[in-house]
Amino acid sequence: MEDTKKRVNRIIGQLRGIEKMLNNKRECSDVLQQVSAVKKAIDGLSKEIVISDICRIIPEQDSRKIERMVERAINL
Repeated sequence: MEDTKKRVNRIIGQLRGIEKMLNNKRECSDVLQQVSAVKKAIDGLSKEIVISDICRIIPEQDSRKIERMVERAINL
């Protein structure tokens, strides 16, 4: 749970950084690069949350298979 909170705080920091970039009228490509980084971070957070929830109810030996399935679904 602590790792999840750290991820959320990092994403919040990234979003605040984007806000500052917009306020400072930074180049579009710079802002979009940061938006892309936030999207990837949110995908990682989504994966972590789903996998941790699923892994509580499935046998440990199946967890890697489930993790790959979730990753494919999130990347669609």
